Amino acid sequence: MSMPHREPEPLDSDSLGSLEDRIRRTVELVTSLRAERDAAFDELAAAKKAAAEALTLREEITELRAERKQVRVRIEKLLAQMDQVSGK
Repeated sequence: MSMPHREPEPLDSDSLGSLEDRIRRTVELVTSLRAERDAAFDELAAAKKAAAEALTLREEITELRAERKQVRVRIEKLLAQMDQVSGK
C-alpha cells in the first residue's frame, strides 16, 4: 500500500513571513530561557556557597560557646580559690 505522493503546497509570502516571525520569536524565547537558566544556576551556586558558610559559622559559634563555658567555669573556680585565700 503505497501512499499517493502529494506535492507540497506553494507557500505564499504571508505564510513564509508568518513562519519567519514564529521562528524569530522561538529563537528569542530560547535565548531568553537560556539566560534565565544560567542566572538560576548562578543563584543556586551562590545559595550553596552561602549555606556552606552559614554551616561553618554555626559550627564556629558552637565551638566558641563551649569554649566560653569552659572559661567561665575556670574563672569561677579561680574566684572561689581567691575567696578561700581571703577568708570570705
